[in-house]
Amino acid sequence: MADLTPKEYFTQKVPENLKSRAASMAKIQACYQFNITGESGGTWTLDLKKPGGEVREGAAEKADCTITMEDKNFVKLVSGNMNPQLAFMTGKLKVAGSMGLALKLQSIL
Repeated sequence: MADLTPKEYFTQKVPENLKSRAASMAKIQACYQFNITGESGGTWTLDLKKPGGEVREGAAEKADCTITMEDKNFVKLVSGNMNPQLAFMTGKLKVAGSMGLALKLQSIL
């Protein structure tokens, strides 16, 4: 997975997670925006308020939680090579909005 770019992760892996974890994700009822900086970065929305959840490229109309990370750190995080709490404490992961929703991301990603 370390070879995946953020775009590939959001277009391939997140839809798989939406299907395989549908019941637990349906309980979250939140909209996330991911601002990934760097060469292979971009902006993605993960809307768990929609039935079955939806992931799409682009900014959310109204995100409940916004995550900002550099592309290389995002890949390390989702591949399990970076601790999310440590990334937050060292400023590699920034959260705007609900911190409680940010904590639920580990079960989503």
